Amino acid sequence: MSTKKRAEREVSAGGIVFRRDLDGTPRFLLIRDSYRHWGFPKGHLEEEESPADAATRETREETGLEQLILRGPIRLIDWHFRFRGKYIHKYCHFFLFESPEGEAVPQVDEGITAVRWETLDRSLEVLSYDNARGVLKRAAEMARTLVAVGRGRPLPAPVPIVPPPVPVSAPPAD
Repeated sequence: MSTKKRAEREVSAGGIVFRRDLDGTPRFLLIRDSYRHWGFPKGHLEEEESPADAATRETREETGLEQLILRGPIRLIDWHFRFRGKYIHKYCHFFLFESPEGEAVPQVDEGITAVRWETLDRSLEVLSYDNARGVLKRAAEMARTLVAVGRGRPLPAPVPIVPPPVPVSAPPAD
């Protein structure tokens, strides 16, 4: 009889961040890890933390972007891997975020070596993992839907209201 070792379960959460160019083209933020793989910000849930809260925290930490608008859950993915002699079954909840402004900066002390904004097609070429490509395709569909319903792009600047000019009366004749 064989004794099959059970996988340890890990749960994490991450974010796919997009922003629009002036012409409306969405660009997606990719990060490069210490293994030189391109992917998305993600990390373990902390005690009592929801997946959405963890995704927000990890995305802010790993990209330096403070202004993130949570647009919704994308999908839950899972994969198996070995790490330090352990067999791991990892689950990752991904969420879509919009970042209207701010400079992305890699969190070097956590092994994030670079960040870059790319179009959907270029992102699909650059990503290191197939399951990340599937999540990105779904995120791009969601971003397109947001635009179709009038969300997902910066709001126009408010137009100042200028009061009408006050008529000036002619001075009385002497």
